[in-house]
Amino acid sequence: MAHESIFRSGEAWAKKKGAAFEGFQTGSGVSTNLNPGVGRPHRYIRCMHDPNELARRVVERMMQGDAFSHWLGIEVLMVVPGCCELRMAVRGEMDNGFHITHGGIAYSLADSALAFASNAHGIHAVSIDTSISHVKPVKAGDVLTARAEESSRSNRIGIYHVRVANQEGTVVALFKGTVYRTGKEWFGEG
Repeated sequence: MAHESIFRSGEAWAKKKGAAFEGFQTGSGVSTNLNPGVGRPHRYIRCMHDPNELARRVVERMMQGDAFSHWLGIEVLMVVPGCCELRMAVRGEMDNGFHITHGGIAYSLADSALAFASNAHGIHAVSIDTSISHVKPVKAGDVLTARAEESSRSNRIGIYHVRVANQEGTVVALFKGTVYRTGKEWFGEG
């Protein structure tokens, strides 16, 4: 089981650091209590049994308060840590004065894919830089799919590329986003 490997790796880390280790079950997750020494505070590391379940729960929580993604009609097709696929149907009310879909629609779909993919690790992440290239026009009636994939991730910065395609598989936009990872856990104890 995944939580057994978490216990083993936590115990190994504690021994290496000369720390005490205590693991215990908490609801749907596993917590470890690492006390690195006298006079130092406990450090709690919260993990889900399954990282994909954590990703699903994070995106579910994010969608609950995301009125704009609901207005767009976004459907979450797939989410795992660092990767997300979304779909939406383009409506006539999304057209601009040129009778094509406003570029902000593909941008918004890609931005939501970035947000979900980058937060799916269970740590709050906010965009700090984004850019998009619109390579083909989008029209009302098109069904767009955005797939965000993690290119690089450190403790504080993540870089993602998002490909937006229409129902024929034709790429209509390419998006790049950089996120700042705050360190705050989505389901942390504080």
